[in-house]
Amino acid sequence: MINRRFLRIKVFLALYALEQSAGASAAKTEKDLLRGLERTYDLFIHVLQLFGEIRHLAENRIEDRKAKRMPSGDDLAPSRRFVDNPVLVKISESKQLLGESERRKVGWMGEKPLLTQLHKRIEASDIYIAYMSAPVTTPAMDRAVLVQLFVEHIAQFEGLHEHVEASSIHWLEDLDLACAMVKRSVEQMNPEAPELELAPWDGDNQEERDFILMLFRDTVASREQDERTIAERAKNWEADRIALSDMLLMRMALAEVRSFDQIPVKVTMNEYIEIAKAYSTPKSKNFINGILDKLFAEMKEDGTIRKVGRGLLES
Repeated sequence: MINRRFLRIKVFLALYALEQSAGASAAKTEKDLLRGLERTYDLFIHVLQLFGEIRHLAENRIEDRKAKRMPSGDDLAPSRRFVDNPVLVKISESKQLLGESERRKVGWMGEKPLLTQLHKRIEASDIYIAYMSAPVTTPAMDRAVLVQLFVEHIAQFEGLHEHVEASSIHWLEDLDLACAMVKRSVEQMNPEAPELELAPWDGDNQEERDFILMLFRDTVASREQDERTIAERAKNWEADRIALSDMLLMRMALAEVRSFDQIPVKVTMNEYIEIAKAYSTPKSKNFINGILDKLFAEMKEDGTIRKVGRGLLES
């Protein structure tokens, strides 16, 4: 299953686009939302493939050094620590990743100059040099070095941004979210697991579709009432003076606690505060936390919030 924070963010972005587009219909925005999910997942797969491409170039570099006319001792016996990194190996040899890339027709064929430039950038980095020179490594280090290299050198690589922009007019706006998905996927990988396990998205997972569509529709349907309720609890603030991003996140949170009886209230609260950190102002998390805390307490008391099963958990 796709991480639900990713789904919440896509719904948030769709709602934001709806609010900003004069005359846009909720029905059309909903269709765009589902298409956008497919598009972002395509890009996630595409960017995740970079690990395998970099490993392939590193393997070739080792063989090229051995084939020199007058190779040095280091050329003949180079360190294979990076190319044998177990997490990197699992990503590059993943049959599931290969299958998804083929099904979605995304790949890096014809991009050798860009990949070579990225490989050189990685090999010259302090992160890579420190990893290669460490006396020993651990599974945690093997995973952490890939996360660090991705965050500081791959995701920030200007050539990647240019490639994405040239590949699709929509992809560039999806790149930050796709990179966040890649980072999370690598962070959650078990170096000792036999295979890389990808969270699939094929648009046919009923649970995911239900979550997306119910959250979107309920947030839209309850707009007027929820905005009034929020404004009443926001001391000294009229509804139209609250930042649009903050208002949308609070409306979504209210819709979620009402509509999903198996999601704990605390989970909903934490999720929207985390999204606010990335998509709203520096002060938003405290503002949103304060308003939602009041509203959730009132909704529990008057019975508006009804939870069952796992939703009854508060921690």
